[in-house]
Amino acid sequence: MFDFVNQKKTIVQIVLFIALLPFLFWGLESYQGMGSASDVASVDGEEISRQEYEQALRNQQENLRNMLGENFDASLLDSPQMRMAVLENLIQQKLLRHEAGRVGLAVLDSRLTAEIQNIALFHEDDKFSYERYRELLQRQGMSPAMFEARLAGDLMRQQLLEGITGSVIVSKTVADRIASLSETKYEINRVTINPEQYINQAEPDETAIQSYYDSHRQDFTLPERVRIEYVVLSLEELAKQEQISDEEIKKYFDEHQDEFGQAEERRASHILLTVPVGATEEQKAAIKAKAEQILEQVKQDPDKFPELAKELSEDPGSAKAGGDLGFFARGLMVKAFEDAAFEMQPGEIRGPVETPFGFHIIRLTAVKDANVAKFDEVKEGIRQTLQRQKAADRFGELSEDFSNIVYEQSDTLQPVAQMFNLSVQQSDWIDRNSKEPSVIANERMLQAIFSEGAIRDHYNTEAIEVAPDTFVSARVLEHRPASVQSIGLVKDKIIELLKQQIAAETAEEEGKQKLARLQAGETDESLEWGEPVEISYTQKRGSDEEMLHALFQADVEKLPAYTGVKTKKGGFDLIRINQVKVPAAESGSSQYTMLINQLQQVYGQEELNAYLAGLRQRYEVKIKPVEEND
Repeated sequence: MFDFVNQKKTIVQIVLFIALLPFLFWGLESYQGMGSASDVASVDGEEISRQEYEQALRNQQENLRNMLGENFDASLLDSPQMRMAVLENLIQQKLLRHEAGRVGLAVLDSRLTAEIQNIALFHEDDKFSYERYRELLQRQGMSPAMFEARLAGDLMRQQLLEGITGSVIVSKTVADRIASLSETKYEINRVTINPEQYINQAEPDETAIQSYYDSHRQDFTLPERVRIEYVVLSLEELAKQEQISDEEIKKYFDEHQDEFGQAEERRASHILLTVPVGATEEQKAAIKAKAEQILEQVKQDPDKFPELAKELSEDPGSAKAGGDLGFFARGLMVKAFEDAAFEMQPGEIRGPVETPFGFHIIRLTAVKDANVAKFDEVKEGIRQTLQRQKAADRFGELSEDFSNIVYEQSDTLQPVAQMFNLSVQQSDWIDRNSKEPSVIANERMLQAIFSEGAIRDHYNTEAIEVAPDTFVSARVLEHRPASVQSIGLVKDKIIELLKQQIAAETAEEEGKQKLARLQAGETDESLEWGEPVEISYTQKRGSDEEMLHALFQADVEKLPAYTGVKTKKGGFDLIRINQVKVPAAESGSSQYTMLINQLQQVYGQEELNAYLAGLRQRYEVKIKPVEEND
């Protein structure tokens, strides 16, 4: 709902088109609060029901799905942080509504009516339609009174928020300073002190190795692991077991000729004279007579067909192409037109042919003969198709039998493997995040494998559908709890990490010492400065952020000036500032105005956060512990 801060007068459109039915149309039950349902929180005595909370989660999920598309991951809402954020949003809505009522804000009926009538969703023929308004609300289980009450509440919250964010003032001094910093350009040279040159000098002692091991034990912990056996029931595997005779394959081939090659196609041009809906017999006769006259013209001079089609045809799609319809197979044209076209010889002109569109003069321009594949070329493909069809007809029943057997004979997978002629496969050691084998790398599958019963009693897991038409059951053979590797096993790794750490510290210290000497006015002939480059905040790249901070803080009264920063890879960048270009503030420019707007938004959000924190203290807010909500 905090889109109101930025959207101002377009609040209702934004609510209805971005969050429309996901946020406002929660349905009759959630609107009335469902007092009988368990509540997850309360604000000043007003409950937030579990149903309202779960609906908000579903709405947020749908919003994320629309926003992220193929990148959407349903597990995004499984995190406690995200679920709490959704609940906090509901709490803030209640707080703002209570505060709006307390300060006496109200929405005039005239404004409410105007806002609703301006919502394009409720328009027909560019005008507000009360019938459409009622119909859309009814679909969501909401009456006009309910919607109007909710909309009035949203408008009151908007008034409250606009009063907070609209009062923010950005001083010209601050804006000028920020504008100047963002546009200031620095011409610099740079040289990097890389840690690699100090690696061979770094020799960590035993005390450092032991200390690192003791303070980073979690980094050397092997996760809980299991080794399993498993069976896979898939439609594809069952299909391979189906027996298909040569007679069945030949019958399918004969009955599905259109699947095994290119059907006959014909290319035609036409001139269409349309018949208006409701035309009288006299009108139809007149149009047909005109078509007959055109037919005589094109028969006398067939080469003029394209020219006449452009001039006389009432089919806008083909007229500009001289009436050309391109190649088409059977089933793509209306029957009367198709029957005529597939009876004609190339070059033949026929008409008038009557169809629901009107009267056609048809000219056949080309024919592509059917090209059917030979039986031997498609025989194996047909066999696989029939195998899959037969297996699919029984797969539902077979998958149920599969599930029953792994449950009833829960201490072995051999019976189910024998019954379905499946192989019992074994895995290497896997953990809860394993990606191989792929049929096991499924969240539900891994949860079942690492369940207490599967590990302690070595029972079969339930049959889990890990992919469409693919079921898996697994059984734990061996289990290893999470354990910390001994220092002997990881010592070489620790030594390598410490050498890199020591080398980075040495490079940084060396860089700082060189920087101090340069800033003191000394020269260093060993430094090989890079080519000069120009850098500014508006032209920065991701890796320039820390460097710009250092440049902003550098004393540039006397040039060249020097500064330095630690690099993300552990080295140290020495920077020589050769020139500083400070632009004059242009208070009337569009960029300056945009900057002011951005600063107002930032400050406004800070004011809003502080205001909401104050409301949280003013009103009693209770959030039920998780166990109470389950």
